[in-house]
Amino acid sequence: QVQLVESGGGLVQPGGSLRLSCAASGTISSINAMGWYRQAPGKQRELVAVIASGGSTNYADSVKGRFTIARDNAKNTVYLQMNSLKTEDTAVYYCNADIRRRLNSCIYEYWGQGTQVHVSL
Repeated sequence: QVQLVESGGGLVQPGGSLRLSCAASGTISSINAMGWYRQAPGKQRELVAVIASGGSTNYADSVKGRFTIARDNAKNTVYLQMNSLKTEDTAVYYCNADIRRRLNSCIYEYWGQGTQVHVSL
């Protein structure tokens, strides 16, 4: 069994910062890409940022220069530092990871349960 557990969401004023964390636990051999997605009310889930196992990153245009994704491979954890938050960043943020549970087994995609980020005065 593999679980992704997010933390760090909450209420913040525009211009503020939050740091999200997502820890993967369970039977894990290796983790490929890890990423963050978000879903605002009435909208489709969208990619926010992704980081490969080697550290290369990719960001949605809407968050470039404001958000930073990082990972700690020793802890199977991915982070999302969100600065200069805007009201339009309000959404449920989901962690995502491509995980190989055992050596030579298939890679499966896993999702966290989501953490709410609300940006408002």
